[in-house]
Amino acid sequence: MFRFVFRLAAMISLSIAVIMAVLDATRTVAASQLVLTPLKTSWNAVSPQTMSAAEIFVREKMAPVLWDVGADWLLSLPGCVIFAGLALAFYAIGYRRERVAGRYVAT
Repeated sequence: MFRFVFRLAAMISLSIAVIMAVLDATRTVAASQLVLTPLKTSWNAVSPQTMSAAEIFVREKMAPVLWDVGADWLLSLPGCVIFAGLALAFYAIGYRRERVAGRYVAT
């Protein structure tokens, strides 16, 4: 059950990463130079209310320096990189190893 949830989260994260990469590739071709949109810019474009709510939550419930140093640095990375990393992490958690014992049994 949990493997399915993590595999689904990996698929959704990978889909978002591909969409963001295609948007960046389109902007790169249009501008004739490399364009990588930070996650902060994309998040503000989609839902600025949740961005400010997340900032308020981190500043009030955790440490304000956590937002200034950690989250601000993380949000300055390209969105496709963040979501591709999340997809890889979710896939690694939900990965099912192949059983070694039955592999070499003669049938």
